[in-house]
Order: sequence, then C-alpha cells, then structure tokens
Amino acid sequence: MSVPEVDSADAGTGVKGRVLVGSVVGVLAVALWATVSPAAAADTIGSLVGWTSEWFGWFYIAFATAVLVFVLAIAFSRYGKVKLGPEHSTPQFSTFAWASMLFAAGIGTDLMFFAVAEPVTQYLAPPVGDGETVEAAREATVWTLFHYGINGWGMYALMGMALAYYAYRRNMPLAIRSTLYPVFGRRVHGALGDGVDIAAVLGTIFGVATSLGIGVVQLNYGLSVLFGIPEGRAAQLGLIGLAVGVAAVSAVSGVDRGIKRLSQLNVLLAMGLAAFVLVTGNTAFLLNGLVQNVGDFVSSFPGRTLDTFAYDRPDEWLNGWTLFFWAWWIAWASFVGLFLARISRGRTIRQFVAGTLLLPFSYILMWVSIFGNSAIDRIRQGDAAFGETAMNTPERGFYTLLADYPAFPFIAAIATFVGLLFYVTSADSGALVMANLSSRLPRPQDDAAAGLRILWAVATGVLTAAMLLVGGVPALQNATIIMGLPFGFVMVLVMVGLYRALRQEADRGANRHRVWPTGRPGARRRMRSRGRLRRRNTSAPRGRERADQYLRETVVPALAEAAAELRAREVESRTRMVDEGTGGQGVELSAEVHGGTPFRYCIRPRVTANIGGRGEQSDAAAGSGAVVRLDAGGRDPGPLGYDVVDYTHAQLIDDVLDRYEEHVAGQRAGA
Repeated sequence: MSVPEVDSADAGTGVKGRVLVGSVVGVLAVALWATVSPAAAADTIGSLVGWTSEWFGWFYIAFATAVLVFVLAIAFSRYGKVKLGPEHSTPQFSTFAWASMLFAAGIGTDLMFFAVAEPVTQYLAPPVGDGETVEAAREATVWTLFHYGINGWGMYALMGMALAYYAYRRNMPLAIRSTLYPVFGRRVHGALGDGVDIAAVLGTIFGVATSLGIGVVQLNYGLSVLFGIPEGRAAQLGLIGLAVGVAAVSAVSGVDRGIKRLSQLNVLLAMGLAAFVLVTGNTAFLLNGLVQNVGDFVSSFPGRTLDTFAYDRPDEWLNGWTLFFWAWWIAWASFVGLFLARISRGRTIRQFVAGTLLLPFSYILMWVSIFGNSAIDRIRQGDAAFGETAMNTPERGFYTLLADYPAFPFIAAIATFVGLLFYVTSADSGALVMANLSSRLPRPQDDAAAGLRILWAVATGVLTAAMLLVGGVPALQNATIIMGLPFGFVMVLVMVGLYRALRQEADRGANRHRVWPTGRPGARRRMRSRGRLRRRNTSAPRGRERADQYLRETVVPALAEAAAELRAREVESRTRMVDEGTGGQGVELSAEVHGGTPFRYCIRPRVTANIGGRGEQSDAAAGSGAVVRLDAGGRDPGPLGYDVVDYTHAQLIDDVLDRYEEHVAGQRAGA
C-alpha cells in the first residue's frame, strides 16, 4: 500500500480531536449518570452483565486461549526472529528495568487485594465441590494463578508486539489503529481509526479505574489500621485526589525518569515484603506449597483454560471471577500493550513474548503462592474468623493476615507504601498511554503534551470516584465486563492483521535474493569492517539550524554513497535536492526498477516548536527531525513518515538499501 500524501512537515501532529472529545464525553456521561442516579446505573449495569455473561461468556474463555496460542505460535515460528525495530536497533532499557516496568504497568494494587482474598474465597466457596477440603485448598491458589496467569499476559503480549512491530518496523504511528492497517488499509487513518482508538481509550480508563478503585478501598483500610483514618467515601475520595496528583507528576516526568524509577522501587519493595512473610512464616510449608502449586497449575491448565462449566454453570462465580478477569485483561490490553511497545524497541518478537509471559508471571507465582498459602494455612489452623473477614470484606484480608507477623506496624506501613506505588505506576502509565492514544505524535518515542496527560489522570480519578458511588468494587467489576467486550473483537482483527503483515514481510524477504543477482551491495560490509559510524554531533544546535546541518553533513553524503552503490550494481540511480516549500529543501534518491515503478526515497527536514508537550518554544530551542517519504511500492510509514534524525551515515545507507529491496520484492510479488 502506498504512503498517504502529507502536505507539510507538521501535518497530522497534535491532538486527535474526535478521539479526545469522544472519549471524554463517554467518560463524563458515565460518571454523571453514576453520580446523579446511582441506583438506576447499578441496575442497568447488572442487567448488561447478565446478558454479556450468558451470550458471550464462551467468547471470553475461547478468546483468552486463542490469543495465548497465537502469540506462542508467532514467537516459536520463523517470525520470532523479527526485531521490533530496525535491524541495527538495541534495547533502550536493561532487562531488570524493562521487566520492572512491564510488571508494574500490567499489575496494580489489585494483586495485593486478590492474593489473599481470592485463595480464601476459592477455598471456602469453590465453583465445584465442597469447600474447606484438601482438594479445595489445592485448587484455591491455582485458580488465583490462573486468573493472574499467562492468558492475560498473552493479551498484553499480542497488543505489545503488534504495536511495536507497526511503530518500529513499519514506521507507523504508535496507535491502536495502526495494528488494523493490513485489514482496513487507509481507512484506519479516518473515522474508522478514530472509533478504534476511542474504544481503546474507554476500555483503558475503565480497566484502570477498576484497579484504582480496588486500591483505594484497600489503602483506606490500611490507613485506618495505621493512623485511625476512618473508612468511608471521604477518605477514599481524598486518596483518589492524592494518588492522581502523584500520578500526574510522574506521568509528566516521562518514562525514563518517573515511571522507570517508581517501577523498580515498587518491585524491590514488594519482593522484600514477600520474602519477609516467607522467612517469618511457616517457611517449609510455603516452599512445599509453591512447588505443588506449579505442578497443579501446569497439569490442570489445558482443561482449565477452556472450561465454560457448560453442564453445571455457576453464573455468579463466573461473573465475579473468570469472566471479570478476562474482560479486565482485555480492557488493560491496549493500555499495557502500548506502554510495553513504548519500552520494547530493539527486542525480537521471541524475546518480547518470552519476557512478557515469563518474567511477570514468575513474580506473580511467588507472590500469590506465598500470601495465598499463608492465608489458607491460617484458616486450616483454626482461624475461621479470618477466613470470613477475607472473603466478605476482601480489602481487609491482606492487612489482617500481616497482623500475625512480627513488627506489624512497620510491615503494614511498607505494605501501604507498596500499594500506593502499585497504584501510582498503574495510574501514571494509564494517563501517559491515554494521552498518547488521543494525540498524533511525530515519532513513536515522543509522548503527548503534559496538559493532556494531566487531563487523563484527572478523568481516571473522576470515573473511579463515580463508580465507587454506584456500588463500590462490584460495580467497577461489572462495568469492566461490559466495556471489555467490544475491544475483544478488535483484538481478533489485530491477530489477523499482524499475521498478514508478518507473512508479507517474510515473502518479501524470500524474494530478496532476486533483487541482487550478484549478491548484496558491499556498502554495509565495508562500512562495518572499517567501523564507519559517523554519529551525529550531540552538541549540535536544535531547530532549523540543526535540521539543515544534519541534512548537509549526513544525509547528502549518505544518499550519494547509496546511489553510487546502486549504480555499481547496474541500477540507474541519482540524487537531487527537492523544494519542500516552507519546509525548506529536501534530498531525494531515485532508482530505476526494470519493468516496474521507479523507487524514490526522500528525506525532508522537519522543525516542531512543541515536542513532548513543553509548550511554545523559540526556534533555537525547537525540536528537529528528518522525515523519510517513500513512493508507491515501499513499506508504508503511515501519514507522518518516519524520523531518521538519529540515524548515522551507515544506518541511512542501510535504510535506503532495505527500502529498495522491499520496493522491488513487493513489486515482483504483486506482479
């Protein structure tokens, strides 16, 4: 598919008006409805949940399994070697920082909430069979691992690798609509794409609001234990305001500073808390339980993942657990997937899938097994009152369990701080992603304006408060089941589109040997052997002066050398300066294709006065770039082109040769 025309260097940048307005109106409508008429809202939501469960419960269960099978199949196939970025790219973050961020973004305070509440509930009131038996004890923790397990992370992996692939491999905007380009073509750049992005934003904000609502209720109880702050709506609204304020500050500081550091601190403190419970508790029992939980999970997973309870359907249990969790994962998938794509440039699909499935789940396995088995052991030792508390008022379960351990005030304070960090890392990641979804950004590495990120942090707080007024955590759970359904169908199309795109790339690769009958041009091999990596001057000025300097010192000689390499391979090629109007002069390389459309590769300067939302700046402080535009037959970079201002002399030549290969292979494949 050819590249849509762009009229100016700044075309398409800024806020997506329809996405922003549509999403904000949807959020405000639900929040206002819930505030003005909470009883009617609760009744309507309850009816919709019953209808969704009856008619689409099977879809949620089959879908969760299909996504996991799909991402594993892609990872272990020939496509697993595809890099989420140019071939020369390397990961931006260390493995620990990357794992910390993907875990902290994908899991919120709810893990503390459910790590005790769900195993206790499944032990006392299992979906099948009698409670308070050895069999129920074995099943209880495994059900929790299942609901927090690799099915959900498979959804994150799907959206993450699809978004990263289109953004960093196909040079399209880092937006949900880009993942549907192979299915709908150019229509994703219009109203259809806006509708998809609105669905993603609404699903995201309801999913995040559910997590924040759960976190606020639990943190309110923790503060009442520590400082005597009464439980109730006033304290919960205060916590929402405090956490949203911190989330806004963190989101504005960006991924490299706020989110990365909070995520690493969060993981370290949470691991320390789990280690404390392991060491000071019934250590031998907990280690035995951990090993047995792994075995039970692996052995029962195939049947459990497709179990719809068709013959004896526990509707209330399904709605409250499996269907809620699958809808919740779907609602979070666009948000976490986009965030994971944002931090995963330079990793292969296989590395990305393996890391996304295994690293967070290893942590979850440790956390749920330690806290879940500790809670079950306490009940089996005769503390029935604890079991009733954890099942009927789940926000109290975690702290009530910790009360039996040494130095409770100190440990409870650490737990509260960890819960707040879980809350903030989910809220700030959510605000950042929703702002990006409602913006047109120059590059995938750029983030939306600070004001827009603050807007979405506040909107999330407003929705959380409104849904708590309707009926607390159950109302948030029910709303998530409803809002997750539409985006589930979008994700089915994402799988179709990603498979088509990967197959197309593989077909082009298979035809590349026909492009160079006498072998690959020697430019790369000679440049690599000589170490000719002319990196840009990091002290160079910004704005127009920097763009012109980069064009003059790097682009012109690189494209001239690439043209010489093509001519050496008997491909007629030349470079010329082209007038880009108000954008100044650009540089174009053209090459003939025997019996096909000529290849054109044009780099034009771009200067933006507002990058990353820091407001209007002078030209001297403005951002700058060098945007590639391709003619028909090349890889489609989307409506913005793609920025190569960070490319070295050698990398630019690599990019030209890659695009020429794809152009020729694509024309031959379509002939």
